[in-house]
Amino acid sequence: MNGITHNTFRHSMTLFTMALTIIAGYACAAASVAEFASLELVQTIPLKGGTGRFDHLALDAKGQRLFIANLSNNSLDVVDLKNGKLVKQIPDQRKIQGVAFFPELDRIFVGNGKDGVCNVFDGRNFALVQSIKLDDADNVRFDPRTKTIFVTHAEDALTAIDPKTLEVKATIKLPGGPEAFQLDPSASRLYLNVPSPAQVVVVDTDKKEVVSAFPLKLAGANYPLAFDAKTGLLFVGCRKTPLVVVLDAKSGKELASVEIPGDTDDLFYDAKRERLYVSCGVGVLAVLQRKDTDHFDVIDSIPTGKLARTCLFDSDTGRLYLPVPRQEGKENPELRIYQAKP
Repeated sequence: MNGITHNTFRHSMTLFTMALTIIAGYACAAASVAEFASLELVQTIPLKGGTGRFDHLALDAKGQRLFIANLSNNSLDVVDLKNGKLVKQIPDQRKIQGVAFFPELDRIFVGNGKDGVCNVFDGRNFALVQSIKLDDADNVRFDPRTKTIFVTHAEDALTAIDPKTLEVKATIKLPGGPEAFQLDPSASRLYLNVPSPAQVVVVDTDKKEVVSAFPLKLAGANYPLAFDAKTGLLFVGCRKTPLVVVLDAKSGKELASVEIPGDTDDLFYDAKRERLYVSCGVGVLAVLQRKDTDHFDVIDSIPTGKLARTCLFDSDTGRLYLPVPRQEGKENPELRIYQAKP
């Protein structure tokens, strides 16, 4: 056999067969991962802007529009989701940060930190309706239960606005500078992150006052926040150390923590699939799956892009919207749309 002994040949064939088996195993594993991926990229829409980052987003579900705080461009960007294109950029929104949509009157509320205002736009023609003076306006959220717009601002304030009359209903003093907050859909409770000192503040939205505060011990620099109304759990995204800390919303007890990539700024809970989606500025979208009541494991780490740290999850459609700043070698920033699976 051309100098090759029978035993050597058999040994070579055995190694070859083992190699094929291993390769086949990897191929099957890769197919399995692809088939059971938690998120599927279904659409990419080009945006316009520089290399800097985006901030928060709001959805007009009925009108199939997405509103994006284009922080590096100082503009409010309007994306037509039905036709898959950017249709409007409202300029001069200096240090635009938070966005909320009031569907009843088709109004968009925008927090601009540098100008110190919450701008209100008509969603039909994008005309400015009113500018409400709020120093360093940041996060903006609509409470459908009470039909109230809440805005964090200044060094330690949360203001409630009537979205119809645009009158300030109350301003609540907080124990520190505010970041993300979430509303209990069935109770007069609002949970709010204060990174320094690291804590989660509980606000009674009827009484318009702080009623409790939960200090964080496992991590700090807590920015994004999510809430599961069914189990009464809070999920706190932290940058120091990069963790999602799980809290009991009644007692404030830290129940668990999960390591995540760095520089997170948005965090959403998918109640249907019992998952957490965490967008991180290091360039990863992390997906955490519930294993038991308060235990989550990372099941996917999806590469995105540097500074892609904000997103929005729509629980009705299972779609996740993630703006990605312009990356090296790319002509434009882009909006990536993922579909939750299964």
